[in-house]
Amino acid sequence: MENHPLVPADIATRYDIREWRNGLAILAAARPAEWADIQKVLRGFSLLKSDILKPGGSKSDIAGKLDGHFTQLDWVEKQFDTRIVVDKVEYHTPTHKVDCYKNRVALEVEWNNKDPFYDRDLNNFRLLFELRAIDVGVIITRCSELQAIFTGLNKGPSYGNSTTHLDKLVPRLEGGGGGGCPVVVIGIRKEAYVDDGPA
Repeated sequence: MENHPLVPADIATRYDIREWRNGLAILAAARPAEWADIQKVLRGFSLLKSDILKPGGSKSDIAGKLDGHFTQLDWVEKQFDTRIVVDKVEYHTPTHKVDCYKNRVALEVEWNNKDPFYDRDLNNFRLLFELRAIDVGVIITRCSELQAIFTGLNKGPSYGNSTTHLDKLVPRLEGGGGGGCPVVVIGIRKEAYVDDGPA
């Protein structure tokens, strides 16, 4: 899929950006300030060799840097209190926390989780959209082509095939995993990689 004309050329060079159900058009037209924030974060991010080589933990420095930049722009982690009422009977419909949220835009960073996390994110987006809580869902992840870099750094086993990368996400979306929710996917390309020397 070609990058969308709404994506500036400098960003398209470093990221594979795809949309479902006109997600980019909604971001650009209805949530331009949030789309500008996303572009600012993408322009400020580099995939550093030193970060790849650091030992893993509960949350990698790579995901933390992305989340942290959004936090600086007033995006917040968000847990929605959702419920449905049928004939005066109330049903709680808990959703999973969204990594970053601002003005009806929900954004998840999936750098190196198990790939079923994509199902969780898409189900969450679908439910929140159906409940009119969000207008669009965004997932920042890695392009599958980065595996060659990880292998070259002897980190290949840390980024296995069953973890979150674009080749695992696209079939879920093309199969309708996001339901009616507009979705934008941002894959980090090899062009975002910077060899900054040893860790």
